[in-house]
Amino acid sequence: MGLVLTEEQAALKDAARKFAQQKTPVTEMRRLRDSGDATGFDKKLWQEMAQLGWAGILVPEDFGGAGLGYRELGVVFEELGRTLAQTPLLSTAALAVTAINAAGSDAQKKALLEKIATGELLVALAVDEGPQHRPAHIALKAEKAGGGYKLSGEKTLVFEGNAADRFIVAARTSGRPGEEGGITLFLVAADAPGVSVAPTHLVDSRRAANVVFENAEAGEILGAVDGGYEALEKTLDAGRALLAAEMLG
Repeated sequence: MGLVLTEEQAALKDAARKFAQQKTPVTEMRRLRDSGDATGFDKKLWQEMAQLGWAGILVPEDFGGAGLGYRELGVVFEELGRTLAQTPLLSTAALAVTAINAAGSDAQKKALLEKIATGELLVALAVDEGPQHRPAHIALKAEKAGGGYKLSGEKTLVFEGNAADRFIVAARTSGRPGEEGGITLFLVAADAPGVSVAPTHLVDSRRAANVVFENAEAGEILGAVDGGYEALEKTLDAGRALLAAEMLG
């Protein structure tokens, strides 16, 4: 059975198509690719997208967002995919918001989601540690230190991590790599002591980063200690579906 859009979803799709055609044509992607721009996207255009409400599509209304769902965000991804638009929509508005919605406390949602919805805060999900995508194979250690945790290890190809203000880091607090249990999600500032961010390019010209944590302060825990895998799995599933929508475009 095909997907039948509501009037509101169809209007959003039309608006996204017009925006992509006028603001982010393929020539803009090529300009960003060839310019060597470290950010990888146009900050002014990102603010315009936030003003249109797209950064907050998944953000609940109580926290300053539109309170919509993945169908609505999916039609935006589809239209932006038509012109290969370079934006932090996937890392911040999709992956980060999904993780925060799934695991964050009300206080964390208020502090983070409102800033994401306005385009003020960029957040990247740091999961993989090697050339293969194996979310349960987390080896980066989070060890107790005083009243918190210290992180030691490396995350590779953190999507849009080159421009992130914060990372949601999947770290191991117990168990062994390959086990779903024992994974905890931490909120870590990109400029925290012990965090080193090395920007890199992906084959499709998008930006990413390799991030090293050397006894870095872990910051806040997102969700429960040892219980982060369920939220991580939900977050990655959402990202895969939205990337499929982008590819459809």
